[in-house]
Amino acid sequence: MTFKEKLKEKKFITTFEVGPPKGISLEKILEEIAPLKGRVDAVNVTDLQSSVMRMSSLGASIILKNKGFNPLVQVTCRDRNRLALQSDILTAAAFGLENILALTGDHPALGDHPEAKPVFDMDSVQLIEVVRKLETGVDMNGHKLKNDAPHYCVGAVVNPGADPLEPELIKMEKKIKAGAEFFQTQAIYDLPLFEKFLKLTKPFKTKIFASLVFLKSERMAHYLNDHVPGVFVPEYLIDELAHVEDKKAKSLEISVRLALQLKSMCDGIHLISLGWYGLLPSVLDAMGVD
Repeated sequence: MTFKEKLKEKKFITTFEVGPPKGISLEKILEEIAPLKGRVDAVNVTDLQSSVMRMSSLGASIILKNKGFNPLVQVTCRDRNRLALQSDILTAAAFGLENILALTGDHPALGDHPEAKPVFDMDSVQLIEVVRKLETGVDMNGHKLKNDAPHYCVGAVVNPGADPLEPELIKMEKKIKAGAEFFQTQAIYDLPLFEKFLKLTKPFKTKIFASLVFLKSERMAHYLNDHVPGVFVPEYLIDELAHVEDKKAKSLEISVRLALQLKSMCDGIHLISLGWYGLLPSVLDAMGVD
């Protein structure tokens, strides 16, 4: 069953995130995520996350697909113009990669090559429109594609903690109108805030997957609060992390607790373990995911 078909079946969706390495080998990651094969609906493969140079999302996704995973290919507008973006999206379909997550992307100044020139030829709304245009058999300028037209399942991102929230809701509606079929959120820790967001977006009638980023330490929690717009880690969670020696065990405990609460609230959950892939099976077990 394809990812698109699972969305239509109203199945609770589970995904997790893989960050490609700063190198040419995925072997270590493949060993660590092997127990997840067949247990999750898709693996979200990041596109130069945090603007750090590394293996491409497309390349890593091809490798993961060949190893039996179902990749969700991130495509950002940061590094490529409309020619390259359309080319990569077509190439993805040629390799059987039909799940696309469209993002605008972080500015290069935040990464390890701050002198890199940003492109941003399009934003995420326009990128979604381009994907849908390609499905009609023409490129964004109306030139015909050769052979069969590609088909995609397209998602986008949303920040439930944005302040003010109204511009985020307006952009979310634009993404839906452009053709987004599902949304992955920014990291969720404040459940009452997320519940409020879900009530406001219920009329949109779209799939929303809550992202759960594993908290590795109280220092990380403070960093998220201070530097990541729209993310709020409640003080009680910070206190829990601050008063234990085994941060990894506490992170798992917190992640399981939040995952169970989030499961009852939305259409799916996106697990971001930040390299702690070995903890993911325990979270899936607790959620009752076979």
